[in-house]
Amino acid sequence: MSAPPSSATRAAAWVHRPERSNLFTLRLMTWISLHLGRRAGRLVLGLIAAYFLLFAPAERRASRDYLARALGRPPRVREIFRHFFSFAATIHDRVYLLNERFDLFDIRVRGAALVADVVARGEGVFLMGAHMGSFEVIRAVGRQQPGLRVAMVMYEENARKINAALAAINPAATQDIIPLGQLDSMLQVKERLEDGTIVGMLGDRSLGGDAAVAVDFFGAPANFPAGPWRMAAMLRRPVLLMVGLYRGGNRYDIHFEPLADFSGVTRGERDAAQREAVARYAARLTHYARDAPYNWFNFFDFWQRDDDRQTR
Repeated sequence: MSAPPSSATRAAAWVHRPERSNLFTLRLMTWISLHLGRRAGRLVLGLIAAYFLLFAPAERRASRDYLARALGRPPRVREIFRHFFSFAATIHDRVYLLNERFDLFDIRVRGAALVADVVARGEGVFLMGAHMGSFEVIRAVGRQQPGLRVAMVMYEENARKINAALAAINPAATQDIIPLGQLDSMLQVKERLEDGTIVGMLGDRSLGGDAAVAVDFFGAPANFPAGPWRMAAMLRRPVLLMVGLYRGGNRYDIHFEPLADFSGVTRGERDAAQREAVARYAARLTHYARDAPYNWFNFFDFWQRDDDRQTR
């Protein structure tokens, strides 16, 4: 009998799984949204959520498991539906955010002074996000902070998919992406930081096989990728947390807060400092997930421990 797939394998499968909607569908949704309005575009979101609820058993189980932890009780069917609906809604809102239709949204920013201070000092920092809510709403912050420059670090395959999606939504939309897995990836990150760019990363999902740090998350051990924290520690940079929570309707709440500072960390202190940073990151994600439980968009078995993954 073959061994069951590990959580790293399942996570990688989720990342690599073919999109359930192709670029034609995305372009059609974009046309409907921009020509008929956001309200008309949102009419199909219920159908998308119902599809996942009825025909995506793995994602449904993952949603049920997560919501039970976030809500502190078994979720009702309508709450699982709402979870999928929130995911579809944030994807749909990218159409407007990428086309700079910020007038359609009620976006409230907490911790904006942190970003203003970073821009004023011209110091590059890491901005750690998660698959929670929308990272795209940071574009609205960029409108308020003209000097804000953000480059995203991601794997090359994901970068290709993102660029294809951006072209489908708005051919003029661009995103500065630093691809991982290349010989000069670290050098590119270092150069962006030195010229004052904020380097964004998502610290809650890997492609499988990556080194991981196991920390408490909702009262149980969960693996978080070690790579983002190792990079921040090696480059001796501060790390800010950013979450853009979807509150329903047209409202988003963006939160910035200090997360870690590796500026004065010595080589011998790195491992302990990285573990402490990951633990704080998981604790803050727990806080925001309890506050806005339908915003967590990792639809795989996040808590399944495995022995074949390198754990720090």
